[in-house]
Amino acid sequence: MLFRIRALDVTNRITQLQIEASDEMSARAQVQADGLTVLSAARARTLSFTRQRFPVLLFCQELLALLRAGLSLVEGLEVMADKEGRTLSRTVLTALIDALRQGKTLSMAMAAQTSVFPDLLVAMIRASERTSDLDQALERYVAYSEQLESVRGKLVAAATYPVILLVVGLLVVMFLLAFVVPQFSKVYEDISTELPLASQWLLAWGHFVKANSGALGIAVVAIVVGLGWTLRQPAFRQGFMAQLERLPGIGDRMRIFRLARFFRTVGMLLRGGIPVVQSLELVRELLPLPMQQSLSRALLSIREGRSASDAFTEVGLSTAVASRMLRVGERAGNLGDMMERIAAFHDEEMTRWLDRATRLFGPLLMLGIGLAIGGVVVLMYMPIFQLAESLQ
Repeated sequence: MLFRIRALDVTNRITQLQIEASDEMSARAQVQADGLTVLSAARARTLSFTRQRFPVLLFCQELLALLRAGLSLVEGLEVMADKEGRTLSRTVLTALIDALRQGKTLSMAMAAQTSVFPDLLVAMIRASERTSDLDQALERYVAYSEQLESVRGKLVAAATYPVILLVVGLLVVMFLLAFVVPQFSKVYEDISTELPLASQWLLAWGHFVKANSGALGIAVVAIVVGLGWTLRQPAFRQGFMAQLERLPGIGDRMRIFRLARFFRTVGMLLRGGIPVVQSLELVRELLPLPMQQSLSRALLSIREGRSASDAFTEVGLSTAVASRMLRVGERAGNLGDMMERIAAFHDEEMTRWLDRATRLFGPLLMLGIGLAIGGVVVLMYMPIFQLAESLQ
């Protein structure tokens, strides 16, 4: 949160500052630490539509580099805090340093800031504190995050071109319907020739737009704002994803994508020394509600002594390839490594499917947009062609 602070400096001059902090008390503490006397503090109003977030991945990368350079944990955090200035990152890092100086462990300090550090990272740090391999835990989390970002980047790259085509096509059609068609309707007002039915509908739409342009403009703005607000709602996104998963073909691929992320996360936690049951409980929230229920049944079976491969296969949290690889991993005693290999296998499979789908969907989308634009243009010019035939 952003706070506006009025304070006295050492020369008794009043200065105004803007401080990023988690609460008012933290904002006051930051200013007082610089030798200023706080006069007032209030929450600053901002027109920003984005919320500042603590860069967890960058934090892990920088802390890993400093630890391997020979600095102690507190020294590394102090170096990171010194370069931040008065930002949210400095507030978070200062809180970690204060907790460490009070005798708390790093995992305890992170757990106290639940809105900043994910539970997965806290669990890995806690496990590494028992074996004194904090740098390896940070390295695993960095590799895990980078792999997820890579997969997410491939999905975004595959969807970018079709989305651009769709948006441009819709804008062109809207331009024709909102500006070009009303102008053509003026030309055809005095034509006595009977127009084709489709052209009559199109020209009627042109008259309607011309007569109600203001109301239609307000309606379009309201629809865009309402759509943007709706897309931000978690309940809508969950429902939309649930409907997508019911579609043939797409639903199976989305399930495989979720399973790949599930196996990658569990594998990372197992390699970090966290037991199977605790790892599965930590990743429960990564799955949609139906798969969470399946995972709960699998956890019950594992607690009863069954193997993870059998439990996952029984509740549908596995594929044919994953089941065989899990059994191999259990026999070899490297279940964590095998889960990460399963995730990599399915990620490559997903990438190949996206490549084929994009190559097929792109031309089909261009064909559909071309037909829509061509249809509007033909309907606009059809009365001219009919008039030319009547004159002959």
